[in-house]
Amino acid sequence: MVEKAEGRAGMCLKPQTDCTSVGDPSSLPLHLHSAPYLPPSSVSPAMSDFHVHPQATMGEEGGVARFQCQIHGLPKPLITWEKNRVPIDTDDERYTLLPKGVLQITGLRAEDSGVFHCVASNIASVRVSHGARLTVSGSGSGVYKEPTILVGPENLTLTVHQTAVLECVATGNPRPIVSWSRLDGRPIGVEGIQVLGTGNLIISDVTVQHSGVYVCAANRPGTRVRRTAQGRLVVQAPAEFVQHPQSISRPAGTTAMFTCQAQGEPPPHVTCTLSISGVGPEDEAIYQCVAENIAGSSQASARLTVLWAEGLPGPPRNVRAVSVSSTEVQVSWSEPLAHTKEIIGYVLHIRKAADSPKLEYQEAVSKSTFQHLVRDLEPSTAYSFYIKAYTPRGASLASVPTLASTLGEAPLPPPLSVRLLGSSSLQLLWKPWPRLVQHNGGFKLFYRPVSAASFTGPIMLPGTVSSYNLSQLDPSTVYEVKLLAFNQHGDGNATVRFVSLKGASERTALSPPCDCRKEDVTNHTSTTGIVIGIHIGVTCIVFCILFLLFGQRGRVLLCKDVENQLSPPQGPRSQRDPGILSLNGVSRGEGGHLGHDEKHMDAKELEQLFPAAGPAGQPGSRPTDPAAPAPCGETQISMVQLQGFNLVAGRTAEAKSPFAGPGPAPEPQDIGLLSEGQDAQPPAVPASL
Repeated sequence: MVEKAEGRAGMCLKPQTDCTSVGDPSSLPLHLHSAPYLPPSSVSPAMSDFHVHPQATMGEEGGVARFQCQIHGLPKPLITWEKNRVPIDTDDERYTLLPKGVLQITGLRAEDSGVFHCVASNIASVRVSHGARLTVSGSGSGVYKEPTILVGPENLTLTVHQTAVLECVATGNPRPIVSWSRLDGRPIGVEGIQVLGTGNLIISDVTVQHSGVYVCAANRPGTRVRRTAQGRLVVQAPAEFVQHPQSISRPAGTTAMFTCQAQGEPPPHVTCTLSISGVGPEDEAIYQCVAENIAGSSQASARLTVLWAEGLPGPPRNVRAVSVSSTEVQVSWSEPLAHTKEIIGYVLHIRKAADSPKLEYQEAVSKSTFQHLVRDLEPSTAYSFYIKAYTPRGASLASVPTLASTLGEAPLPPPLSVRLLGSSSLQLLWKPWPRLVQHNGGFKLFYRPVSAASFTGPIMLPGTVSSYNLSQLDPSTVYEVKLLAFNQHGDGNATVRFVSLKGASERTALSPPCDCRKEDVTNHTSTTGIVIGIHIGVTCIVFCILFLLFGQRGRVLLCKDVENQLSPPQGPRSQRDPGILSLNGVSRGEGGHLGHDEKHMDAKELEQLFPAAGPAGQPGSRPTDPAAPAPCGETQISMVQLQGFNLVAGRTAEAKSPFAGPGPAPEPQDIGLLSEGQDAQPPAVPASL
C-alpha cells in the first residue's frame, strides 16, 4: 500500500498524471490517500463467557488427570484453578498449569478427589467456570498397561516472539518416558526450550525457524515399545521491508518511480513500484509504502520533489485518438497555450492500456505537425496515448492521456495439416488460438467428397482445440477439407486441403501443408537406394579387378607362347631351318625352297596365333593402328606380314617360292586383308610350331 501523506485523494493526483502500481495488489496494494495512515484504534477491556468448561474425569491412583477451560478477553485473562473453592497449591510438583488454561495432575492420590473450577480474571472482570469432579479409584499398580498418550500436541499458528506450548500427556504401567523430536530430523535446540511437568514442551520467543512438525513419543522403560503423537507449529512473521522507497527529485514532465520490497511469513513475494508520469508541482508530497500480511504490517516513507524550469511550454491540448483500422490509430492535438516559439518537436507516447508504463514506446513528430498515424498496432486492443512538447531547455508537461481501441477483424486462416490414421480415417491438426475464446470465437470445420455438391458441417470447435478426427470415410474418394477461424467480427478465410485415402500406409495429399510424412518416406527410400547402390558399386569393382587380373594373365601367357613359337631356334645361323616362319615374314632358303622337315599350318591355327588377321569385314576384325602400343612388348601380332603367301581355308599344299619363276616379286600383304577368292597356298610350318 502506498499512501500520500499530503495532496489530493485518488489514484491519480491530477487529470494529466498516470499513477500505476506494479506487483501483486492482493499482497502489497498501492494506494494514494489524502489523509495520513492511522493505526487501529484502541479497544476497551472486556472478557467473554467461558466457551470451554472443565469436564468431570476419573483416574486411578498413580495415574494422570487433566482439566481444561477456554475464555477470551482483552487483555488476555489470567487462569487459575480452585479445588473445592480453594486455590490449588502451585508449589506441588504434581500440579502443572499450562498457559492455555490446562491443569494436569500426575501421580494421583485418593485425596486429589474433589470439584475443580477454572477462574479467569483481567482488569475487566473475574469469571468462574462450571465445576468438574475428579474421582480417584484404588491402586492398579500391579497391572501392566501399555503406554498410552492421552493428549497429544495440537496444531498451532503463532506469530514471532510468542510462546508455543506443545502438550503431551501419557499414561501406562510402568509410567512411560516422554521424549520430543522433529519430524524433519532437525534438532529442537536448547535455547528458549523447556519441559514442563512430565512431558510438555515449551518454546519461548518463537521464530520462523521453529516452524515444523513436532513428535511426542511415550516409551515403556527398558523396551522399544512406544506410542507417538504429532502436531504442526506454524510461526508467522509480519511483513517487513528489505528495500525502502527513496526520496527523489524529478524535473517537471518526467516520470517519478518509487520502489519498495518486503518480506514476511507468509511471504509477500512482491516488489511494488509506484510510477507517476508527467509529474508537476502538485505531485510534490511524502509517499508511504505499507506492506501487509495476515501477521502484521509495516510502512516506509519517501518524498518527491518536482523541479520546474521557467519558460517551458504547457502541455499539448485537445488530444484525440480515432481508430482507423484494426492496426492503425489517428492521433491529433493542438499546440500548447504558452511558450510555443521554442518548440522543436513533439513526442507521442504509446502503450497498451493494460501494460506498465515501462513498456511504452515513443514516436517523434515534427513541430509543424499536429496529427500522427500510429501503425502496426494489434487488432481489438486498447491503447493509451499522451504527448509532450520539447524545447532546447526541456520537455513540457504531459498532455491528458487518451484511450482508443483498434478495430477488430476476422481471424487469419489457420495453418492446417492432415495425417492419415487408416484406410477410412484421418486426423486434422492445427495450432490452438486461446485468444479466440476471449472474443467469442472458435473454429468451423467442413468436409466433403470432391464430387459432392455440398459440405458436411460446420463442425463447431472451441479455440482451445488443436485437432479433430474424421472417420468412416470412403477409401477410394478424394476429400476436400476446409477449416476457418471466427470471432465476433465474422468468419476468417478458410484453409482448404484435398486428401486422398488410397493406400492406408502412404499419405497422399494433393495440397499438403507440411511434408513431414513425405520426408519420412523419401528418407526411407533414399536410404534403401544408397544401400543398393553401394552393393552394386562394390560388385562392379570386384568384377573389374578380376577381369583385369585374368585378362592381363591371359595376355601375358598368350604373348609368351607366341614368342616362343615364332622365335627362331637357338644355335649357329647355318644350322637354322630356312623354312622357319619369323615375325618379319618367311625366311628364304637356297633356291627358294622350304626345308624338308616342314609342316603345313592351316587357317585355323594361324587365326589362333594371329586373331587380328581375320578376313576384312568379319566380326572381330579391326583396322591396324601403327601408333597403337604393342600388346606383348615389341611384338605386334596384328602387323605380322606373310610375304609371298595367300591363305585359303581348309587347303594344304606346298607354296612356291616368290623367286622360283620369272616375274617381279609380289608386294607384301597383311594377312588380315586377304580375301577368300585369292588362289594362294599356305606356307609350310616347321615341326617346332
